[in-house]
Amino acid sequence: MRGNQTWITEVILLGFQADLTVECFLFGLFSLFYSFTLLGNGVILGIICLDRRLHTPMYFFLSHLAIVDMSYASNNVPKMLANLMTKRRTISFIPCIMQTFLYLTFAHIECLILVVMSYDRFVAICHPLHYTVIMSWRVCTTLAAASWIFSFLLALVHIILILRLPFCGPNEINHFFCEILSVLQLACADTTLNQVVIFAACVFILVGPLCLVLVSYTRILVAILRIQSGEGRKKAFSTCSSHLCVVGLFFGSAIVMYMAPKSQHPEEQQKILSLFYSLFNPMLNPLIYSLRNAEVKGALRRALWKERPA
Repeated sequence: MRGNQTWITEVILLGFQADLTVECFLFGLFSLFYSFTLLGNGVILGIICLDRRLHTPMYFFLSHLAIVDMSYASNNVPKMLANLMTKRRTISFIPCIMQTFLYLTFAHIECLILVVMSYDRFVAICHPLHYTVIMSWRVCTTLAAASWIFSFLLALVHIILILRLPFCGPNEINHFFCEILSVLQLACADTTLNQVVIFAACVFILVGPLCLVLVSYTRILVAILRIQSGEGRKKAFSTCSSHLCVVGLFFGSAIVMYMAPKSQHPEEQQKILSLFYSLFNPMLNPLIYSLRNAEVKGALRRALWKERPA
């Protein structure tokens, strides 16, 4: 209670608002995608843990990316699947805010981990003789821990700014989860400060890191073109192209969602974009890294071969 304003206690997630047949089809399709997300990232994580040949900085960061992808999808998708199969599509206000917090945390972590992975590739290709010194395990652990801690704190700032607002209705969100922009629409007060902080955070966590990635890969491309061995160029291109695919998918959809003018993508398109980086990206990441990475495919073959009966 704030003055004569009563805080809402639950939120209605409108979701996709399709007929029963379409929603049943979406339930089956998204359940399949979610299963692939957990299985694919789980296999990547398991292979990295079991195969000592993959105990390198590159795969250390890839294991963090797999954890983030599974967590990211698990934060949003189960509730979406449940809502597709029920008419009561509500979530209590506090769990809704917690979902927003976790969503922001994992999104920020993914941005920073992708930047760190690009730096790792830059050092490996442009400074190979100093790679083990620059990318020591102490440095890798520090970079990973800093990414998690900073992401947690930045998400906490957004949540604190949200909780200062009065939420007195309406209580309907035209989305399938508690996405931050949709939650702000429920506030019955001025959200200008929140919008400014969100935009500033996007510049810092999306545009800034993307520029660093592009600079790193520009220098990597120059270094690759100087490699005399055709096999060496092929291996370097294979490793880096996988990471560039992931970067393009994630940063592209996120920038369009949060930095393009709102008139350019109405609410239905926002839901599709959110679905893309909440479900499709986490599902595609292990496929991209496994299909385009000879070391991962080799580790998977070795793991499967060991399991074969004599």
